Amino acid sequence: MTDFLPWQQTPARRWLATRERFAHAWLIHGRPGCGQMEFALAGAASLLCESPRDGLACGECQACRWVKAGNHPDLRRIRPDAQAVREGALDVAEDAKKQPSREIRIEQIRSLLPWFNTATHRGGWRVALLYPAEALNTIAANALLKILEEPPEHTVFLLSAQAPDRLLPTLVSRCRRLPLAVPPVAESLAWLEAQGVKDAAARLAAAGDAPLLAREQAQEGRPVMPAWLDLFLDQAGRDGDGAALADALQAGQPADWVDDFQRLWLDLSLGAHGLPPRYHPAQAARIATVAQALDPAALARTADWLRDQRRLAHHPLNPKLLADHAARTLLQSVRPVRADPKGRA
Repeated sequence: MTDFLPWQQTPARRWLATRERFAHAWLIHGRPGCGQMEFALAGAASLLCESPRDGLACGECQACRWVKAGNHPDLRRIRPDAQAVREGALDVAEDAKKQPSREIRIEQIRSLLPWFNTATHRGGWRVALLYPAEALNTIAANALLKILEEPPEHTVFLLSAQAPDRLLPTLVSRCRRLPLAVPPVAESLAWLEAQGVKDAAARLAAAGDAPLLAREQAQEGRPVMPAWLDLFLDQAGRDGDGAALADALQAGQPADWVDDFQRLWLDLSLGAHGLPPRYHPAQAARIATVAQALDPAALARTADWLRDQRRLAHHPLNPKLLADHAARTLLQSVRPVRADPKGRA
């Protein structure tokens, strides 16, 4: 990929206009699903391009063709093996019990050292692209920090991150930060429709205005309102053991449904104050019905509980026990507050 996304082109031109006095390391960060990695890769292509147009990669020169083919000698992409597998750049391990690493390891950082000691292929920049940067384990992050303390000549490091607060502060201090804003809704909708995404407005809202996330969910065939949220809204405020909701949660990934419920919880909080939902405007009536009967204290406690579950989402917990507990906790928190005969809540 050598092209910036439509909403990235103007900030990219401003950024690349300073390439003659470019910082040796950049931390490119923003909300998930808004294109940080795509920006970094297109930025690498523009730095390596031999015939840039208005500062951006031409897409036609030999350097751009090499970048598209993934074999430019002056570009290295450092990412976890699991990410490389998703991109089709690495085969799944033959041993099915050995899962591809989710971390950037020190061996990957050390593999760059011989590369730094060779001349650049065309006498221009050498670009090391690391993503997601928060996947650097502690040892690898410290190894990268040592390199950035005495950066090799003619080399630019582009670190793409969704959660820069998870990086070593000393590593962040060695980088110039380049925050990417959430694109305007109109531009995102136009892009999604050009990509053939149906129900673009609803999908974009459900994805928190993140267009790449909206497209990914559409390509996966995921409904705008996931099954577990639909069941939850149906069962909220009713008596029951939540068995159907637990089954739906067990069929999904904890990281997915925790994220979905955090978004719904914001919509419920807005509804409790008479405000329209942010993520599911098409479900405004159902959300308002649930929100009006909520205990604000229970709503806040469950928001804290969901935040805790997000930290545990990738831990090897028993899926059935986790789903059962989550279904009970979520439904219990939206039981209407009943006053006792003496008028106490």
